[in-house]
Amino acid sequence: MKQLAERERVKARIRALLARTTQNGCTEAEALAAAEMVGRLLQHYALTMDEVALRQTPCVQQSVAWPGIRRRPIDCCIPALARFCDCKVWIQREDGKAAYVFFGMEQDVSLALYLHDVILRSITSESLMFRKNHRHLQGAALAGAQRRYQAGMATRVAERLEALRRTLHDELHRQHSQGRTLILAKDQTVEAAFKATTIRLVKGRGQVIRADHAYRDGYAAGDRVNLNRPLRQQDASLLR
Repeated sequence: MKQLAERERVKARIRALLARTTQNGCTEAEALAAAEMVGRLLQHYALTMDEVALRQTPCVQQSVAWPGIRRRPIDCCIPALARFCDCKVWIQREDGKAAYVFFGMEQDVSLALYLHDVILRSITSESLMFRKNHRHLQGAALAGAQRRYQAGMATRVAERLEALRRTLHDELHRQHSQGRTLILAKDQTVEAAFKATTIRLVKGRGQVIRADHAYRDGYAAGDRVNLNRPLRQQDASLLR
């Protein structure tokens, strides 16, 4: 615990040194001396600039409204989606309306909202195809089969998100000697920001779905959902 506090003090010192620039009124000699000190501190404490800057990144929360208040098939993969994006998530109900609320660093929350829309659109379009391919079903039989199909899709998407998260973390560990420390620092930043709020979370109850033919077809359809990250603005030129 003492060592952790010392590292936080060092990171704060590094951030202060980084502010010593000619633009902020320092001489070139002072700015150069500050830059050299930053390099020595990073090396001595085995820190990275990503880890140092992490504490300065503010956390945000954004909502995704539901069309009603009833739970939906996409609920099955929301916890996995939040973990994949390093966010916290909860359901908020007010005045007869419901919404998911994602909490985390701004870029992570943006990714969660993007993937939520991708998954929801995929479930909707695949469900329309399911209905077309099962015209022999009517009424309650069709509605029940479609729910199981959608649940299968969401279950498979959740599994893929969990696997992708493990792969990304393993890759970060391989490429970066401080990868595990960076992930831990990010988790701690989000956790500390969340504790500063007055929000307290409780776990919801899961649904029991019969794994019949419709469920298995939906499970297979879950492999067709595009979970690739969106292009960053600086990457868009590569497509031109």
